Amino acid sequence: MITAESLHARLAPLEEIGLGERGVSRLAWTPEDAACRAWFRRQAQALRLIVATDPAGNLWACPSVQPPWWAAGSHLDSVREGGRFDGPLGLACAFEIAAERPIAVLAFADEEGARFNTPTFGSRALAGRLDLPKVFERRDERGVTLREALGAAGVHPAEVGTAPSWLPRLAGFIEVHIDQSTAIARAGAPVGLAGALVTRLRLEVELRGRADHAGATPRGERRDALAAAARLMVAADELAEGGDRLIVTTSRIVAHPNAPTTIARRVGLWIDARAPVASEVEQWLRALRQFAEELASRTRVEIALRTASRSDGRELSPQLRVRLARAGETVAGRPVPEIVCFAGHDAGVLAEHIPSAVVLVRNRSGVSHAPEESVDLADAATAANVVVAALG
Repeated sequence: MITAESLHARLAPLEEIGLGERGVSRLAWTPEDAACRAWFRRQAQALRLIVATDPAGNLWACPSVQPPWWAAGSHLDSVREGGRFDGPLGLACAFEIAAERPIAVLAFADEEGARFNTPTFGSRALAGRLDLPKVFERRDERGVTLREALGAAGVHPAEVGTAPSWLPRLAGFIEVHIDQSTAIARAGAPVGLAGALVTRLRLEVELRGRADHAGATPRGERRDALAAAARLMVAADELAEGGDRLIVTTSRIVAHPNAPTTIARRVGLWIDARAPVASEVEQWLRALRQFAEELASRTRVEIALRTASRSDGRELSPQLRVRLARAGETVAGRPVPEIVCFAGHDAGVLAEHIPSAVVLVRNRSGVSHAPEESVDLADAATAANVVVAALG
């Protein structure tokens, strides 16, 4: 029986990695990420699983039986200044499940995409859905390209495109993950299921104006990239008004030269849009592009909107959800709620090719991607035991 204590013992060695005053930062292809990957290898070796790395940098801990295998897992990387459970909780559960059943454990590379704006990089590579080689030229805030970061981490960019050859090793995939909303908690259940994942779009926006003196430049002569960015951010939000089906977030802003007495010459924005129906995102994007054109004309600031990533909505395996729901009723002693999930998961990427599911662990506060992220490990143990029962 998987317990809260056994999960705590697995997670404890990770606690100090990337921990700062404002949360956990374990960006992909960094020393912190490498330390987490070393933890993965130790966990696998303790269970006598065979560790392998696929061409995209995903970590596999494989049983000694012949594939295809059922697999469980999640990711090791985090957002900037995030929480401790988003990703690693699913891997700790997966290793506990692997102690009970002959499954593979997968740690997908760069799920968050926080460094290079490449969300679900590893699972998309495995599914053959990466825009190669274009994605390799993306740069982090220090100017390092993804190609360079991969090479430094021992992943060969020229081989990433061969990652789909590993996919036939999997019979199916189950991801245990902290609920990133209060939906499961409101249902009064320790665990739930994601019935489907919504369509997700991530835009990278560049605004180019002209640097000038903050006091001496008349209003009519300004080409203020930061003021234009502010108007675009507000418009992106207001164009999504009218309900909770379409959710839009400007999640990051970087201004140059970022000086107190200088008009900004260049601003980068990252805007996230999500909805259960793809057409709602597309309609919002058309409206935002039209607004951006009008804003550029009015402010004389060049505005370029680029789709950095897109994942279409995906229903997760109905048959697998039935198995997990039945196991959940047995283990938890009550019906398992099912929700439409607005968060992205590697399981949603793989669902296009193999049976996949997401088991969500109750999050009473609903906080995620923040230091206050918290979960009761007893609930997580219930989730892991549900997966064991479903695979029995």
